[in-house]
Amino acid sequence: MLVQQIATSIAATAGGEAGHEELAPLWAEPWVFGAVIFAILLALMFVTLSYTNLGRRHEAVEEHADPHRQHPNKHDHGQGH
Repeated sequence: MLVQQIATSIAATAGGEAGHEELAPLWAEPWVFGAVIFAILLALMFVTLSYTNLGRRHEAVEEHADPHRQHPNKHDHGQGH
């Protein structure tokens, strides 16, 4: 059945029936869509870049190995006891 549908669509395009379809109207020029998408992505890039300094706010602090944790770290390298 799929082969029959493919053959029908090929025959329709070969016969010239596919060329009479009316295109949907656009409410702006095509380059406007590209410019708007580019501007949105550029704004998202600047928002992403604004978060790059969060890791540099404070100095790194060593994690305290708490032996009373529910799931203790098995690889604490002797820091717990």
